[in-house]
Amino acid sequence: MPDELRVIPLPGMPEISPGDDLARLIGDAIEQRGAGLKDGDVLVVAQKVVSKAEGALVRLSEVVPSTLAETFAALYDKDARHVEVVLREARRVVRMERGVLIVETRHGFVCANAGVDTSNVEGEDVLSLLPADADASARGLRAALEQRFGVRLAVVISDTFGRPWREGQTNIAIGVAGMQPLHSYVGQPDDYGYEMRVTALCVADEIAGAAELVQGKVARVPVAIVRGAEYEPGEGTSGEIVRPPERDLFR
Repeated sequence: MPDELRVIPLPGMPEISPGDDLARLIGDAIEQRGAGLKDGDVLVVAQKVVSKAEGALVRLSEVVPSTLAETFAALYDKDARHVEVVLREARRVVRMERGVLIVETRHGFVCANAGVDTSNVEGEDVLSLLPADADASARGLRAALEQRFGVRLAVVISDTFGRPWREGQTNIAIGVAGMQPLHSYVGQPDDYGYEMRVTALCVADEIAGAAELVQGKVARVPVAIVRGAEYEPGEGTSGEIVRPPERDLFR
């Protein structure tokens, strides 16, 4: 286990617009903060700035809702255009009830509203979507920042998800680069000699949650450095975190 774990916020990032060089802006923020980067650091980047930079945005004024979207919206006093965008981002609708729309996204995530969000987006009629490929986004940031700073990094793209059976939300990893997202303890003995059979920790989610402690939701700190975390370097993907249907008791 590490002797110390540090989570370093990177304030001062400008408002991100489509086409911005996000890697350069993050690198500038790192230099302004004076924290530098070290081998083994994990850079945690909020999904919202990635989506903005990549242009994963939709204007409600340009959306024509379907009959299904209009029906659900009328039942629960929702904007049918917003519902339509969620449905377009969904591979499968898991549940539509009590004004909540739970779907499986085309990325494989099961979440509320397919990750479509209105918070921290400039303009009243603009929606933010999840990045088309958050793993690719993470790989691009990692390559650019490793080259700029001459260090070995991992990158996590994070987003805020709810959790079954528990109130409140927490940040999880929706994209990873430079690390294996899971650490399995299967086959290892515990302190009493019992061989663990199912325990596997999602290190990427743990790191994303740790970073959120300094990022917040309204503090305008979309990027943080997690230093001292133990993880296995590698070419893991966020798809490894998604439980396959044959092991999912809720599908």
